[in-house]
Amino acid sequence: MGEVEQRTTAGSRLGVQENAGISTLEHGQKMPTTPTGKLISIKVQMLDDAQEAFEVPQRAPGKVLLDAVCTHLNLVEGDYFGLEYLDHKKIMVWLDLLKPIVKQIRRPKHVILKFVVKFFPPDHAQLQEELTRYLFALQVKQDLAQGRLTCNDTSAALLISHIVQSEIGDFDETIDREHLAKNKYIPQQEALEDKIMEFHRNHIGQTPAESDFQLLEIARRLEMYGIRLHPAKDREGTKINLAVAHTGILVFQGHTKINAFNWAKVRKLSFKRKRFLIKLRPDANSSFQDTLEFLMASRDFCKAFWKICVEHHAFFRLFEEPKPKPKPVLFTRGSSFRFSGRTQKQVLDYVKEGGHKKVQFERKHSKIHSIRSLTAKPSEQHSEVPKQSCSFTYGDGADSPAVQSCRQGKELKVSVEDGGHHMSPSLKKSPEKEGRRLDGAVMEAMEEEEEVAKDRSQHSRSQTQQPSTGSLTGSPHLSELSINSQGGPAMTNATLSPNLSPDNRQASPLVSPLMNDQTGVRTDDEEEVRRKRFPTDKAYFIAKEVSTTERTYLKDLEVITSWFQSTVSKEDCMPEALKNLIFSNFEPLHKFHTNFLKEIEQRLALWEGRSNAHLKGDYQRIGDVMLKNIQNMKQLTVHLRKHTEVLVELENGIKNSRKLETLCRDFELQKVCYLPLNTFLLRPLHRLMHYKQIMERLCKHYPPNHVDFRDSRAALAEISEAVAQLHSSMLKMENFQKLHELKKDLIGIDNLVIPGREFIRLGSLSKLSGKGLQQRMFFLFNDVLLYTSRGLTASNQFKVHGQLPLYGMMIEESEEEWGVPHCFTLRGQHQSIVVAASSRTEMDKWTEDIQMAIDLAENCNGPTPEFLGGSPPDTKSPEESTVDQESEDDLNASRTSLERQAPHRGNTTVHVCWHRNTSVSMVDFSIAVENQLSGNLLRKFKNSNGWQKLWVVFTNFCMFFYKSHQDNHPLASLPLLGYSLTIPSESENIHKDYVFKLHFKSHVYYFRAESEYTFERWMEVIRSATSPASRIHVLSHEESHAY
Repeated sequence: MGEVEQRTTAGSRLGVQENAGISTLEHGQKMPTTPTGKLISIKVQMLDDAQEAFEVPQRAPGKVLLDAVCTHLNLVEGDYFGLEYLDHKKIMVWLDLLKPIVKQIRRPKHVILKFVVKFFPPDHAQLQEELTRYLFALQVKQDLAQGRLTCNDTSAALLISHIVQSEIGDFDETIDREHLAKNKYIPQQEALEDKIMEFHRNHIGQTPAESDFQLLEIARRLEMYGIRLHPAKDREGTKINLAVAHTGILVFQGHTKINAFNWAKVRKLSFKRKRFLIKLRPDANSSFQDTLEFLMASRDFCKAFWKICVEHHAFFRLFEEPKPKPKPVLFTRGSSFRFSGRTQKQVLDYVKEGGHKKVQFERKHSKIHSIRSLTAKPSEQHSEVPKQSCSFTYGDGADSPAVQSCRQGKELKVSVEDGGHHMSPSLKKSPEKEGRRLDGAVMEAMEEEEEVAKDRSQHSRSQTQQPSTGSLTGSPHLSELSINSQGGPAMTNATLSPNLSPDNRQASPLVSPLMNDQTGVRTDDEEEVRRKRFPTDKAYFIAKEVSTTERTYLKDLEVITSWFQSTVSKEDCMPEALKNLIFSNFEPLHKFHTNFLKEIEQRLALWEGRSNAHLKGDYQRIGDVMLKNIQNMKQLTVHLRKHTEVLVELENGIKNSRKLETLCRDFELQKVCYLPLNTFLLRPLHRLMHYKQIMERLCKHYPPNHVDFRDSRAALAEISEAVAQLHSSMLKMENFQKLHELKKDLIGIDNLVIPGREFIRLGSLSKLSGKGLQQRMFFLFNDVLLYTSRGLTASNQFKVHGQLPLYGMMIEESEEEWGVPHCFTLRGQHQSIVVAASSRTEMDKWTEDIQMAIDLAENCNGPTPEFLGGSPPDTKSPEESTVDQESEDDLNASRTSLERQAPHRGNTTVHVCWHRNTSVSMVDFSIAVENQLSGNLLRKFKNSNGWQKLWVVFTNFCMFFYKSHQDNHPLASLPLLGYSLTIPSESENIHKDYVFKLHFKSHVYYFRAESEYTFERWMEVIRSATSPASRIHVLSHEESHAY
């Protein structure tokens, strides 16, 4: 009778003293006076699904209730959390911390508020308290169960395995099966149970705190981490979803992110009735402003989303809480809503400075007690971050290295026999904490689905949008599409929707001009009529390929003769001799091919019967036109032979003149320069190969007695002779061009381009180190292997971490030794590294090419000297700004490295390989040069109706999309490395001829050609990009490229 029954609360379950009383206020701040009067009881549902009742004064603002919950839990970092509830209009809204509760909730006694995570930081290492990370882990668990955190089966199984480890401890098959049978962490969990237990087996010895950390490490890389979708429509009525994150405002089609508006690009957010408006900052090269408009279900929905956007911006971007606006004397206009509470910077500073005691608490469902290691002094600010067994790059990809877990405490030892050196890095269990600027410009967490377009938008100069089309794009589907401009608006994955909106484009906020023009839409009936009207002979379509590719080639020549020449003429930075060398060799080519294209199009017009139909029978051939022009092309050979000199002299000019370097760099950032500038200088040589291939197909098609066979065979002989004469020079120049292109992607190299050096392969591999498997970018040359990491810098380049000379190197398969799939060891004379590929195929490609390069190096006279200049040692702590490091590099680096500190394109092949976790060889680049194609295609998305006509150019492993062939620059691009090329199945209900399908993860696109020949040609060239060559390109020492 003497005992008093104690009510179980969330705090008591966590082992917290009810009167701990830790304040969440800044030092020197006073607790706001709590309104007196009648108390009301409000129920709050915690993250562990328990409900607690809190009594607060009737007139108390929302902050009083939130503070009461945080105090009850003894939660120091409560600013990341909020209270949400379903209002009387059935809209889920956040409790306003400044307004009285009774003015927000009509019947508080009958409403249950949910205590949930509101702000998801870019790096969970910023969460200093174990309790905070535990609550975040509960939020991830809740989102998984409710289907809001979507991911593939591998990532889901790995997430659940860490949850199970934190709840029941080390793996035991019987206990695991019982626990999984009683607890459902994800829909259709039964199919994943074996995989969950397989992963759980690798977590032996991992504490609950470590499991929470690993869980958040995986979750933060998923595209849907921390995302709450808000239904909306664009101007064209396309259904999309809006969301807000620490980076800015995101646009989704279903669960696929198709666009992003970075805070740095957003000038103003507003709403008018049910229209949500985003005003973007004007482009540096334009005076107009873009305002994006989205339509939401109602004004209340719109206002709720606007408020959460305002709060996210303030929390992540401001240094302190915004001050309230002065009240107007007479009239009020607009909402007085503002963010209330501490910003993330204030939270971080407060926790670092606070001296809290360690408090023991219990976890729900967990058998293991945990200690909250609260920071005692500023010097120990990161002692709270748990140690982790391995640091992997987790993601949605099927080949994600997430499956390669390592047991805690295991040491990796790589011994090097020569010289007795040993390298034994232990697996340190503390994650890297990358310094991030709190102004938000660099505060980006790389998500698994983050695409190339996002890199470009965040780190490159934005390009001017077309004023006539009105607004930026995005569009529901082509999430891999990126606006071609070398720097685009701050947004990600774009798309061509049924109302096409590539990544950084316009018209509707999600609809680019490409789809805004209704004349670009062709109905199926119109297409059928058109097909019946035109010839069906294969020779006609071969001739038409000459025409379509010639149009693109002429546009490429104009990049030099018109656009680049105009830019150079405005600036006095290029020597007259260099000007004359470049333009005197390109202008005759442009003039000749302009006339050539006219002849081709005239012949096609006759062939199609559009003019002089009575002469049609005499003009159903193309060989005579080709023969005439190829013979006339001989007089241009003197200009073609000078292209080598043009390329070399331009690079030398860039090296010796900072003004010219800046001019060329800025020109590459223009939309019209959709490829590296030096690539356009090699286009005339590449075009000769295209003529040769076309004539080969034409001769193969014609029977010997065909009227056009003789001219076609003569034209083939002529062009084959020209290609043979220039082939050796072209190979050397392609290697030279590739080395200079790679130089722009790398930091820490003084002299990458040297005589005799040949590029062989580049790609992404995981390097095994003391911190686990870490993604690295590898570059293989005929004398050295470089490995780099992608830096969080404005230049978006790769920093060289090390180099391994190939002379004396050995390759050993080491999957069994390290227990990592597709793993092999590279043993050099002074250093050894262990790397893992994403698949067996990738591993074979790398080992074959590396072995070939080693054999070539062995045939040399001895070890290759150190060609590469190192960067200044990285002695800064992770908290120091990246910008400071860049300034230091700029002062100490060589002349040629200055260009790398400027804005840089993020859509290069190197970046695509990094994101798609694949590799490309010089053989692939050579094949890509041969496999270029242009023409009209009809495009359809997975969930769209009807087909849309686009002008498509395929080159450099990428599809570029135009509204018509007359456009000067592409509206969007789709890198194809990593994509799969197939034919639609019956279940997809396409029911059209000549349709091929491109898909990567959840991104699916259908393209429809006009004939069997064009269908086969598109399949052929795209397959060259989606299935890179695996054969070895044997480079003999005698064929070394000297220049």
